[in-house]
Amino acid sequence: MGEDRRSFLKLAGLAALCAAGKSSLSRLEGSAETTSVEAPKGVRRAMVVDLVKCLEKDDCTACTEACRRAHNVPSIPDPKHEVKWIWQERFRDVFPDEEAPFAAEALTARPALVFCNHCDNPPCARVCPTQATWKRPDGIVMMDWHRCIGCRYCMAACPYGSRSFNWEDPRPHIKALNRDFPTRTKGVVEKCTFCDELIDKGQPPACVAACKEKAMTFGDLNDPGSEVRRLLRSRFAIRRKPGLGTQPEIYYLV
Repeated sequence: MGEDRRSFLKLAGLAALCAAGKSSLSRLEGSAETTSVEAPKGVRRAMVVDLVKCLEKDDCTACTEACRRAHNVPSIPDPKHEVKWIWQERFRDVFPDEEAPFAAEALTARPALVFCNHCDNPPCARVCPTQATWKRPDGIVMMDWHRCIGCRYCMAACPYGSRSFNWEDPRPHIKALNRDFPTRTKGVVEKCTFCDELIDKGQPPACVAACKEKAMTFGDLNDPGSEVRRLLRSRFAIRRKPGLGTQPEIYYLV
């Protein structure tokens, strides 16, 4: 076989591979768009957390437990393998950019609730090679666990540590199985989804419904008459690491 013919066959093979890859990627893109078709346009979902109200009841875990029950979040005893959708961290770790030397110690010395921030500019979605994570029209950053290949690029890109990797099969660690929500498998990433399965039915997120102190408010940030907008007009609010340009949509009232 001549050298020219051999080179031609190599180039033809590469072209075929590229075409197949482009076709597969197009199908993935179409799948992501189809999945989010139900999300309303012109709406921007956001959460407002009142840190003062959140601290009224010591050691309250109502929101965390409600989230675990609703989404089959496993309770894995090994902290290295822990899966978290809602959890608590120290104030200074949650808000390292906030200089508050004279703020009430009752606030800054206590932990703050943290979740996925459902950023307007989510770096996790940009780096995912399979589009297993993407942003809906209403701003919710979603996960498709069937398409996640466990590369953990999204975990490296997220500056908030909002994603967990299943180092082991999570299903044996589920206390009470919710058959209305899918379980995950070993080798995939998961995180808070703002309870998209509930809000698409007109219901509040599980954590919001479970909070007796009404410390969590969920709504449409684009609606000037919404409760989240009223709270943000009436109180001073901060966000996590706003200087990064991710535009997080979890607001904390202080």
